[in-house]
Amino acid sequence: MLLEALVIGNKPGKGNFTGVLGALKCQLPNGKRFDVGSGFNMAQRQKPPKRGSVITFKFQELSNSGIPRFPVFLRIRTDLTWNDVLE
Repeated sequence: MLLEALVIGNKPGKGNFTGVLGALKCQLPNGKRFDVGSGFNMAQRQKPPKRGSVITFKFQELSNSGIPRFPVFLRIRTDLTWNDVLE
C-alpha cells in the first residue's frame, strides 16, 4: 500500500548511520505520527527531506491504532504540498 505523509522532523542515525539520518518523523493526514527509517540511500541520509516536505512511502498494513507497519521511504513529492494531500 502507498500513502503520503508530512515530514515533521528526523532522528539521528546509530551504528553504520552515525552522523546521518536514522529515520524521518512523519505525520499522516489523520494526525497519526510514526517514523520511516528504511528505503533511503546514503545520499538521502546525508541530505534528508526537509521538515514540511511531503513524501510517499509504502507499508504492509495499518496497526490496530492506525499506524503504518514497516514503512519504507519511496520518494519526495515535489509536485504536492501538504494542503494538496489534505484536500
